[in-house]
Order: sequence, then structure tokens, then C-alpha cells
Amino acid sequence: MVEGIIYRHRAGIAWRDLPGTFGPWQMVWAWHRRLAGEGAWVSSWTGWSPRRTLLAWWIGRCRWTPRSPVRISTRRTSPALQGASSNYTKAGVEPPDHGFGRSRGGLSTKVHQLADGNGLPLVTAIAPGQSGDSPMLMPLLGCLRVARPIGRPRTRPDRVRGDKAYSSRAIRQHLRDRGIESVIPEPRDQQGHRKRRGSRGGHPVSYDPVDYRNRNVIERGFCRLNQWRGLATQYDKLAIVYRAAVVLNAAIAWPRQSQDTP
Repeated sequence: MVEGIIYRHRAGIAWRDLPGTFGPWQMVWAWHRRLAGEGAWVSSWTGWSPRRTLLAWWIGRCRWTPRSPVRISTRRTSPALQGASSNYTKAGVEPPDHGFGRSRGGLSTKVHQLADGNGLPLVTAIAPGQSGDSPMLMPLLGCLRVARPIGRPRTRPDRVRGDKAYSSRAIRQHLRDRGIESVIPEPRDQQGHRKRRGSRGGHPVSYDPVDYRNRNVIERGFCRLNQWRGLATQYDKLAIVYRAAVVLNAAIAWPRQSQDTP
């Protein structure tokens, strides 16, 4: 069943075109739908907590990375869903809009992720394509839980990298209040607005440009995600089913990084 689910998303085919060696496609889809609703894929993802703890803990002392989401094309939606809101914190609850949104490129869905210094996902969320990037950072940080051998899970990284889409006063103030260093450049429009205000505009934003270069690991992580054609060309209507496939991709990436499997 698991091999059939992975094959379908990796090849990007319709469920009806699944080879018969995996059994009836209805049964494979039903398993995937049930496991997605029960959170089994999330459990398999967090089941690597011993590996995940050591790796994320070591990387966490340096940096954890938020990423502006990759845009995933969608195939269909219902006009009745226009204007419906989506939820970001309750992953097991299907949002009214099913994560669909209408952006400049058409119907689309965004995948938001927090990743460690190696580009391995820590938190995943699904949002409509027209939604902004910066409003997602707070919910993602709120869902961050990295287990440790002793004590409570760690929820506060030492450093956060992000592109210019995450440059806002609210985000920078939130990171300062929590004692998190921000490695986020300031866009030109914000720079011009600050300069026009003169002394009231505040001080220029400072960040480490050398450390910011390491943000490419999240780009490579999303390239790995796009290799699953079923994710790059989204055919699933339910957001929890689609997110479960993204989580399954992350569950496979973690043991590969630990080099326990070929």
C-alpha cells in the first residue's frame, strides 16, 4: 500500500492509472485517505525523533529556515468555495476552501515549510495560492516542536533565515521578543519608505549576508519536493490528503539524510 501511494505521487498519474501490482486503486486511495485523516504519516515523520533530535538540535543551534512557499498548480475547484477561509494550525481538519486559491497564475496551492539547516522539513502547512507569505511565519513557528533526549521539546530556534517576503516590523519584533536572530534582508520599497520618514523611520535593518547565502538549502529541498509529479501537478481535492503526501515525502527524506537507507 505504501509503495503504491509513493508510486502514484512520484509518477504523477491518476489514481485510476495505478498499476494492478499494487492492488485495486480504490483500496490504495482509501488507505491513503484514512491514514491522512488519522495523522499516521505525521507519526511516521516524527518517528525519526532520535535522528531528528540530534540533527535538528545541532542545526538548531546555528539556524532553522523558513521558506517562501513553492507554487503548486491545481486542476479544479468549485465556485462555491470562493471566499472561504483556510486553517493553518489544525492540520487534521479539512479547510472549507480545500487549500485552493486563485492567484495571478490561476488556481494554485502553496506549501509552506520550516526546514532545518540541511533543508529537511520540520513543519508543513498548506494554504491557498493567493495568500501572503509573511502571515504564515507565526503559525509555523507556533507549531514547531523538536524533541530532545531530556526535557521539553524545543520550540525556539537560534536563528531564522527568510527572503524579503518575510521582512515586516511585526515579524522582526516577534523574533526579537523571543530572542531569535533574524537573517532577513529588507526590500527596496521598505528601504525607501524608511528613508523618506527620516529619523522617524528607524535604523537600517542589519543581517548577516554571508549567513544568508546558506538559505539555498530550502530551495534544494523544494526541488526534491517537486520531483514528485503528483505534488507539482495537484490532482487531489482534499487538502489533508495533499498535505499527507508532502509529509510522506519528508518522512522519506529524513532517513535518507541519516544514511541508514540507500
